[in-house]
Amino acid sequence: MPRIEASATALIPAPAPIVYGIIADYEEGHVAILPPRVFQNLTVMEGGTGAGTRIAFQVRSWGSVRDVRARITEPEPGRRLVETLEDGTETAFTVAPEADGRSSRVTIATSYQRAGLRGRLEGLLAPRFLRSVYAAELRTLAEVASARTSRA
Repeated sequence: MPRIEASATALIPAPAPIVYGIIADYEEGHVAILPPRVFQNLTVMEGGTGAGTRIAFQVRSWGSVRDVRARITEPEPGRRLVETLEDGTETAFTVAPEADGRSSRVTIATSYQRAGLRGRLEGLLAPRFLRSVYAAELRTLAEVASARTSRA
């Protein structure tokens, strides 16, 4: 079964605790950085911040909309957060301090397996699509984090 992987990385002009706080906050922060053309109707079903949070949302891709549920874990609290979908797809958000703590390097990386013809097609199409989605998400994260840093 082919493993499908995609990632994007950006330097965010804000300290790691602020950036990670936005990503881990599914009530206000995370929902604010999601590209609305792809992710819609995010609902917190349990928790709301970091590990133990459970969410439901819709994903719009390739002309269809699907309902998705995920649970959130923090293998490295304050540094790495992972969303695991019901189908086993994992998306990790990794935040590392840069420039004496004034900036953060953020990587969004997804990995999953899909069998058969669908897996082969997704293997060709999904990485490019996901990289463009993550690039948009990282641009918005930079804007939100920059605004929060200037208020702090």
